[in-house]
Amino acid sequence: MKVTKITETALRDAHQSIMATRMRTRDMLPIVEELDKIGYFSVEAWGGATFDTSIRYLNEDPWQRLRLIKEHLKDTPLQMLIRGQNLVGYKHYPDDIVEKFVEKSYENGVDIFRVFDALNDVRNMKQTIKTAKAQGAHVQGTISYTISPVHTLENFVELSKDLEALECDSIVIKDMAGLIYPIDIYKLVKLLKEETDLLIGVHSHSTSGMTPISYYTACEAGADILDTAISPLAWGASQPPTESIVAALKGTQYDTKLNLKLLNNIKKYFEGIREKYAGLIDPIAEKIDTDVLIYQIPGGMLSNLVSQLKEQNALDRYHDVLEEMPRVRKDLGYPPLVTPTSQIVGIQAVMNVLNGERYKIVSNEIKNYVKGFYGRPPDSINPKIAKMIIGNEKPITSRPADLLKPEYEFYKAKGNELGVINKEEDILTLAMYPAIAPKFLAGELEEEELISIKQAVIDNVNIEIPTEYTVEVDGDLFDVKILPTGYLNIEEQKNSPKGDAEGGVLSIMQGMILKLKVNIGDKIKKGDILAVVEAMKMENDIESEFDGVIENIFVEEGDSISAGDILMVIK
Repeated sequence: MKVTKITETALRDAHQSIMATRMRTRDMLPIVEELDKIGYFSVEAWGGATFDTSIRYLNEDPWQRLRLIKEHLKDTPLQMLIRGQNLVGYKHYPDDIVEKFVEKSYENGVDIFRVFDALNDVRNMKQTIKTAKAQGAHVQGTISYTISPVHTLENFVELSKDLEALECDSIVIKDMAGLIYPIDIYKLVKLLKEETDLLIGVHSHSTSGMTPISYYTACEAGADILDTAISPLAWGASQPPTESIVAALKGTQYDTKLNLKLLNNIKKYFEGIREKYAGLIDPIAEKIDTDVLIYQIPGGMLSNLVSQLKEQNALDRYHDVLEEMPRVRKDLGYPPLVTPTSQIVGIQAVMNVLNGERYKIVSNEIKNYVKGFYGRPPDSINPKIAKMIIGNEKPITSRPADLLKPEYEFYKAKGNELGVINKEEDILTLAMYPAIAPKFLAGELEEEELISIKQAVIDNVNIEIPTEYTVEVDGDLFDVKILPTGYLNIEEQKNSPKGDAEGGVLSIMQGMILKLKVNIGDKIKKGDILAVVEAMKMENDIESEFDGVIENIFVEEGDSISAGDILMVIK
């Protein structure tokens, strides 16, 4: 009898998918030793969005999280999700950063590296795989599964052969959005078992509702490993429940041999965690939504898309964005929707909808994608759209990382100059997120719990804090609306003379001023870049719409801004 192995996702993808990756380390540690007793193939506990969220929102050191979990997870391999040449960021990093990051990840506790590339471009996976193998780690090569006119099962089989040639120890079919039909997963697993000699894993999300059936047919085809989430953090945009899959396979030839009573102890703990984080769980992310079969939005992106639209005060445009995403994806050559391409496509869809004009504003990331700096798209990019985005510039055809200069020593020197480096890992944190890491490393970020209401807004968190009340005074009822601190100042700014002045440059989105490219008195022309705004994890250039002179600037680098804020005035 073949024993089906289980990877538990509660400490990474499960909470990333339904609660925007906000679970804190201190809420993970009390249960890690119990997880270690279950007999999982692995516990996924690091990588993905956990790194970014830890420093951006939770004021936690992700490296410390990794070390602490590994201290308690003694017998079960600790697994991370790593985005090939993107590591845990949203762009390609040079090879020296990749090598150092993988080495430090292994040194701090990662046993299994699940390596993927958003475009299934093996060139972008080689350096990460090579370095992880050199450490003695288990490397799981990844097929980013998607459905499109240009993706076929044969393509995925060829990719798996390339990954086997790179000496990967196993292959996982990463179905980010729960798209894979039972018949297709059966065919694909069967082909992979015939064409390779590797363990085959299946990772999927429950958004479409098909996944438990697809898991069973995958077992029938010979799958070795299934990804599941303990039930309080399962379903919806997350994985199928661990207990349900274990019970469904019990007594069959695919029995997991895991103990349901021990799993019940894990379940009880996470019931408390779910209740604690209930305000972060959006109903959209936790429900079954068969529209995913049309829009193909992955689980982790779904909850983040909701958060990002809330950030822009545009949740009412949610369905418009969903309808725009397939159009953008087609324009861009059908990239699989997984980080970072899910963000690139998703945010462009948001921009197209909110601005009322397609591709009027594009992020720097989408420019780089069209230029070829993320790798080889599965299909050709719409030439008209490409010209709108990069003009007559010719895309590169080489491996993108070959064009990148080493950066480790640069960030080491920069970090020491800023006085924020206490260990080697800090250099890598700075290299991953140079815009937000300095404040984090300097200890200048506020802890979320101390400023819960303010942070709830910054984090795009759906915390149910009432803002409108009915107040009784001497028997009379009055409707009262509570406005956040600073609201009146913002409204005064919008209504002030400078707000009405010709040449006022308004922010079209909520975000942070990453760079100011001009100074007061500078002469500028239409199309010149005035500032770079980081919004929804993408960098967006703010361009001048006319010629003139910078008369006044009302923001500084690092300032948080809202849609409609006056950034500067051009005379």
